[in-house]
Amino acid sequence: MNFNKAEFYASYGQFKQIPKPQKPEVAFSGRSNVGKSSLINKIFNRKNLARVSSVPGKTATINFYSVDDRFMVDLPGYGYAKVAKGEKTRWSELIEGYLMSDRDIALVIQLIDMRHPPSKDDLQMIDFLIEREQPFIIVFTKADKLSKKQREERMNGFAEEIPYFDQIETIEFSSVTGEGAEKVRAVIEEATEQ
Repeated sequence: MNFNKAEFYASYGQFKQIPKPQKPEVAFSGRSNVGKSSLINKIFNRKNLARVSSVPGKTATINFYSVDDRFMVDLPGYGYAKVAKGEKTRWSELIEGYLMSDRDIALVIQLIDMRHPPSKDDLQMIDFLIEREQPFIIVFTKADKLSKKQREERMNGFAEEIPYFDQIETIEFSSVTGEGAEKVRAVIEEATEQ
């Protein structure tokens, strides 16, 4: 899989606009401002493939990126408080509609900010993925912002806070240093091999 050949494909603001599944998909999920766009840009070696914003809740659409014969799917960030209720409802319908459809979702990459315990929304998403028996991994973002000791403490914390933690593949990631990017690429390749 040539990660350097990723291209923006399309954005959809409502689930009904999304065309029928055409190829295996890898979805990126996480709360607003967790670093989804930064992760996507890092693993595809591009500065601006996914637009990075310092304003949480900026990705309000499902964005599809085409790579070889696969789609990478950037879901809107959830859990951002300062958004109108109608917009929140639309986002949740978009995310739920996508994840509960019969699409060929080979893998969900669930992002959690390593500096903080998982939010209620993060835990709901993890429960949802477990219940649906959807293959997923957890990528802990912003790892470079913690010391070695703080990281150990957070990983011990996650082991207590996240259900079935010992059975979930996890990757510590930094978009600044590139730590974890190779591992994420390897997991994507493995999950989408046909």
